[in-house]
Amino acid sequence: MEYVYPAVFHANDDGSYTITYPDLPGCISEGKNLANAMYMAQSALTQWAEYHADKKLDLPIASQAKSIETGDREFVNLIRADVKDGRAVKRTVSIPRWMNDRVAASGLSLSRVLQDALEQRFQ
Repeated sequence: MEYVYPAVFHANDDGSYTITYPDLPGCISEGKNLANAMYMAQSALTQWAEYHADKKLDLPIASQAKSIETGDREFVNLIRADVKDGRAVKRTVSIPRWMNDRVAASGLSLSRVLQDALEQRFQ
């Protein structure tokens, strides 16, 4: 699921930025420079949304960026987060017997190997 929320970036005296989300109480982050602040803003939003989704809490409706008032040394930017449902799902898979024997002999977790391979493929 994708979420887009406006974030307020406040420029600090040392060149760092403090990021707040007017619609998301407690969702705050910092970045040591603007590029890092953009990354940290997305990370904070993703973690906030994942937590609320995991707890089955409703996410508030996002404000329009133009409706957010800013002070001196502040600007608003839209931040996007892509939240994936990380819950495990049982699937039945078929593999050749020789592969199954080698997996068992090596002590590997077939589920972990499959997850790693699929994650790599989808990147």
